[in-house]
Amino acid sequence: MAQASQAGRGPLSGLRVLDLSGLGPAPFATMMLADFGASVLSVRRPDPMPFDPAVAMSRGKDAIGLDLRSPGGQETARRLARSVDILVEGFRPGVMERLGLGPDALIAANPGLIYARLTGWGQSGPYATRAGHDINYLAISGALNVTGEDKPTAPPGLLGDLANGSYTLMIGVLMALVERQRTGQGQVVDAAIVDGASYMLGAMFGELELGLWDGDPAHSMLIGKAPFYGVYRCADDKWFSVGAIEQKFYAAMLAILGLTDVDATAQAQMDRSSWPALRERVAAAFRTKSQAEWTPLFAAIDSCGAPVLTVDELAHDPHNAARATVTVDDGGVLTAAPAPRLSGHPDLVTAINPRTARPATEILAEAGFEAAEIDGLIADKVVWSL
Repeated sequence: MAQASQAGRGPLSGLRVLDLSGLGPAPFATMMLADFGASVLSVRRPDPMPFDPAVAMSRGKDAIGLDLRSPGGQETARRLARSVDILVEGFRPGVMERLGLGPDALIAANPGLIYARLTGWGQSGPYATRAGHDINYLAISGALNVTGEDKPTAPPGLLGDLANGSYTLMIGVLMALVERQRTGQGQVVDAAIVDGASYMLGAMFGELELGLWDGDPAHSMLIGKAPFYGVYRCADDKWFSVGAIEQKFYAAMLAILGLTDVDATAQAQMDRSSWPALRERVAAAFRTKSQAEWTPLFAAIDSCGAPVLTVDELAHDPHNAARATVTVDDGGVLTAAPAPRLSGHPDLVTAINPRTARPATEILAEAGFEAAEIDGLIADKVVWSL
């Protein structure tokens, strides 16, 4: 198995990952594994989409082309899977089994294998084999119904695909690795976006149980109806966010906006009947100054306010710059640092692993393939360099 350039750096150093995921959020999950030190080999298909997520999320990974539709490609994948710790795939349920690459076969040959599966619906249930995208998974999970002010609004893919898909898979893989330390046995991780999104609604279910919310999105304080929690347009048409939930922050917000005649007590703040009119007044106040003027005013008084940054502003924000959260290189390429931060590995943030571009011959040779075998696979167009 090839060793990517991140080997030796990070808590996952020494772990080997075979990434057969191709499309969807799974390439982001394997990029996370690579960011934290795992050696990842990404397998690309012969017919990639015009936008291939696997390419956009390829930092720190080795990559080869492999035709999994051919018997030779399937056998190559089986051999690669024998020497890895983790396999990640993102096909619809049943596809890997039809290719002879299902978990039963591969774990039988490699008992310690963590076989991680990432889909929208999960591996079971009546929707499991349906087509779908993150908007559909969020719809079924309940998360879409509480996203948006006046109607369900599709959020960026990061909420469904990444937050509830990639991170769910990552957590499952890490837990399976911990258990393998005790048992020596691998297992299957079934990560589904709909499961992850529903799981994250647990806090709102708690509000229901406590009588703090009636289930109507229009009555939720955190969906944008409350005048003290939302975004407002400034005089320069840029946006500013406020989240002054606690009474002391609410009072500070009113003072900054010059709304000194508004009752700032906690009881008055939570009077929902007053929210529509007050929201209009808050909006009018924000329109009197630019985003650049509001930013230092809110920074000077602890009142839970921050400018809404555009993509081209991220790397120049003083907080992002100080933490190297988002950086931009000389070519204008934006890079987000791995998260979370680990005190034992501070260099993972400051020296982010670059993309690798090694030939397939070198990668397969390190995985134990003989030179004649490699030549044959390349001649038959089963394997190719990327």
